[in-house]
Amino acid sequence: MCRCLRIQPSGFYAWQKSPLSQRAREDARQTELIRRAWNDSGKVCGYRKLHDDLLDHGETCCPNRVARLTMLAGIRAQIGYKRRPGSYGGRPSLAVDNTLDRQFDVAAPDRAWVTDITYIRTQEGFAYLAAVIDLYSRRVVGWSMQSRQTSDVVLQALHMAVWRRKPKQRVLIHSDQGSQFTSLDWAAFIRAHNLEHSMSRRGNCHDNAVAESFFSSLKRERIRRRTYKTREEARQDVFDYIEMFYNPVRKHVRNGMLSPVEFERQQILKAEGV
Repeated sequence: MCRCLRIQPSGFYAWQKSPLSQRAREDARQTELIRRAWNDSGKVCGYRKLHDDLLDHGETCCPNRVARLTMLAGIRAQIGYKRRPGSYGGRPSLAVDNTLDRQFDVAAPDRAWVTDITYIRTQEGFAYLAAVIDLYSRRVVGWSMQSRQTSDVVLQALHMAVWRRKPKQRVLIHSDQGSQFTSLDWAAFIRAHNLEHSMSRRGNCHDNAVAESFFSSLKRERIRRRTYKTREEARQDVFDYIEMFYNPVRKHVRNGMLSPVEFERQQILKAEGV
């Protein structure tokens, strides 16, 4: 008898030769499905979105089971950086009122858009990305990248949004108080295209939280995983992220675990009574 384990050697060798239990085989099979879904997401999804992916593929399992399997497999969501504690309030805008006032949930498409600008580091120098997001579905409806941080980059993004969506009524467009959004060209474009401008309070990033969240996801899920030799290489990768992943594929809790494109499609079908 093995003194340390208090079992018979014959029993130990029989256990070694026995096949895995049905539960263990099922765990291994679903872990492989989870790993594939995780890889397809760029290794950024957590267990809740992975659980939703399994359900989409006809699997039957509960979120706790997926959480256990992901933990055992070392699969983790990418978590962004926490803000340092402090006060993020600011004085009311002196240029344009904060009409949006953090009302980020809207009932219909093309009622309210948010926009912002960020930078992307390349070996050629910085590239500047402007994006316009529809609050209804969190879909990026317009974007532009240029080598300079001028009003033209934000105007091109807004022009794409107007051209793509062709809104039939006035749209509220919300931004921060950056110089690009206080230029005469920006104000003239807004007047010419029946848009209404809203601005965050000075120094208060939470007033434009949806745009900030998109840029955070972009950098966490894609930009910080790459080294770009040229601005063109960065632009192509941003195109792939927005047009091939974020809009049509990436699931949002706010959308009921649907991508922006799928959320809009299902809302249209629901309105048509299909």
